[in-house]
Amino acid sequence: MKYKIIFSDIDGTLLNKDRQLSQLTLEVFGQLPKELPVVLISSRMPQAMTHLQEELNISHQPLICYNGALMYIEGQPVQSKEIPWSIINDLHHFNSSLNCHLSLYNDKDWYVPQMDEWAKREENNTRVTPQVKPTHEVLQDWKPSETGAHKIMCMGTAEKINAVEKHLFERYKDQLHLYRSKDTYLEVTNNEVSKLTAVKYLLKHHFHYEMEETIAFGDNYNDFDMLEAAGMGIAVGNARPEILKIARQVTHHNTEDGVAKSLQQLFKLN
Repeated sequence: MKYKIIFSDIDGTLLNKDRQLSQLTLEVFGQLPKELPVVLISSRMPQAMTHLQEELNISHQPLICYNGALMYIEGQPVQSKEIPWSIINDLHHFNSSLNCHLSLYNDKDWYVPQMDEWAKREENNTRVTPQVKPTHEVLQDWKPSETGAHKIMCMGTAEKINAVEKHLFERYKDQLHLYRSKDTYLEVTNNEVSKLTAVKYLLKHHFHYEMEETIAFGDNYNDFDMLEAAGMGIAVGNARPEILKIARQVTHHNTEDGVAKSLQQLFKLN
C-alpha cells in the first residue's frame, strides 16, 4: 500500500447522524496498521476534537483545528494564524444593528454574547460549553496584545448572514476565508491558511511524506483543495456536488459509515 497517512474531516464525513463515531468506524480504525497516522482536520476547536481522538486511540497524533488556522503537535499549539483584531472590531460595529450571533474562537477559548439558540445548538453539536461574554468586552481584553480570532462563527437567518458575508467580502476578500457551511452559518478564518496548507506543513515538517502518499476524506467546500491535492481524495456520498466532481473516489454517505467502508476496501480489512 503506497498510502502512508490519513486525513479526515469530521462533521458530515466521519460522524454519523447522531454526530458520533459509529461502532463500525471504531472497529475499522482499530484494525488499521499501527504505524499509519490518522489526523483529524476540522473547522472545530481543539476540545471539540480531542474526545474523538481518544475514542479512536489517536491522541498522540497531530490535530488540525479551525480549518488549518491552528495546529497541535504533541499537545503544543503550532502554526497559529488569527483574524486581525481590527477586522473583528469592524465586524462587531457593523453587526450592532444587525444583531447576528457572533462566536469568537481563540485556541481553546470560545466566547458567545449570550446562550441563545445558536450557542446552544453548537454546544450540543460539539460537546463544548462556551464562555458567555459580550463581544465588546472580549475585544477590550484582546486589544492590548492585538489578539485576534482563529475563527469567527456567524449564525443567524439567511438574510443576516448574507449581509455579513457581503460586508466582509467587500472589505476583506483578500484577507479572509469566508466559508458558508449552510445558509444560516458563515465561518470566517484568515485567508493565509486552509486545510491544505496545514496538511502540507505536517507532511514537510513532521511526517516527511509526499502528497501522493496521503488519503483524505471530506464532504464540503472547505475540503476542496485538500481532496484535490491528496494522493487519494475521497468524498462521502453526501458531499457537495463540487466535491463529488473532483474526488478520486466516492464512498457511502457519512450516515452509512462511508469512511470506514472505504478504508476496509483500501486496506483489505474485515
